[in-house]
Parts: sequence; structure tokens; C-alpha cells
Amino acid sequence: MSFKINIIKDKLLSENWFVLRNYTYEITDRRGEVIRHKREVYDRGNGATILLYNREKNSVVLTRQFRIATYVNGNDDGMLIEACAGLLDDDSPEDCIRKEAIEETGYAVGEVEKLYACYMSPGGVTELIHFFAAVYNESLRDNAGGGVEDESIDVLELSFPDALAMVAEGRIRDGKTIMLLQHAQIAGWLTP
Repeated sequence: MSFKINIIKDKLLSENWFVLRNYTYEITDRRGEVIRHKREVYDRGNGATILLYNREKNSVVLTRQFRIATYVNGNDDGMLIEACAGLLDDDSPEDCIRKEAIEETGYAVGEVEKLYACYMSPGGVTELIHFFAAVYNESLRDNAGGGVEDESIDVLELSFPDALAMVAEGRIRDGKTIMLLQHAQIAGWLTP
């Protein structure tokens, strides 16, 4: 059953790095009652992420970079280990993730497998992330990776058991990365 939504006010609060809006809306619930809400919504665009994995080496390629949001929320050094990812901008999800993979990790992946798309924080962020996976090997190495312009990204090649242990220990705390690692485990691509 769909709810009836009536937008009362849409106020722009900020359009610095991304767009922050304040919405006042009414929603008619299942019982026919009208409830008024006021919420802020952060629009940062949609994105894509990829797990690069190697069956022969039983390994994955992840990245580590500074994330200010984690730093201000208790991550002591602000560094986060995560799967390669980026915003779509004007690219298709597939084109975006191929470009991000070569920029961040140095691997020029061709064929990518689309896994699914998820809203990662739907309570206040519009972003829909497209999840991919691709096999990597040394023949696909194009450069050292590390990002572009103002990015400073470390490239990490980890054994799959080590990556899973890092999740269990709380050293990998990025949602999209945990989902991709669990997908690889469930799909049987790699051995825990």
C-alpha cells in the first residue's frame, strides 16, 4: 500500500559540497490519518562501489583514506578501509566504477558484474549505491593507484581471511565494504 505524500515546503539550506534541503511534508498513513514531518535531506548524488577479488590468491583489493565524517564521530585517525567507490556524476554506474577502479587502485578492469543497488542511509541521504564485483590480476595493473588531484588513497591487497577478520575486529567498518565481503563469502568466490 502506498502512502499519500504532500510536500508543504522545500527549503534549500546549503549547496556547498552537496545539497542539503529541509522538507516539511504530510503523509497519510494506513488508517487515513495525516501526519506532518519536518526532515533534512542530504543529496550527494548516486554512487558505485566495487570489490576487486582474485580467486587464485584468495585476496581482495581495498583502499584506505581519510574520511572526515568518521573522524568527527570517534574514528581516532579518520582513516577508513573500504572498497573502491565514487560518485556517478554524469557516468553510467558501470563506466563510473571502471574509472574509479583505475584511479583508486590502479587496476583497469573490463568486465564488471552488477550485484545490486542499495540506499545506504535512507533516513536522510538520497544516495543510491550500485554494487559491482570484478576479478583482478597483475595483467590488469595499469598504475599504482592512489586517487587523483586532492585524494591520498592507500591501496591494500589483503587475503580474504584477513579482510573478514578485520571486519570481526572492527578494523573494517564501512557498510558497503562489509556487504561486498559478505557477498563474496556467500557466493563462494573466495575461501574464508
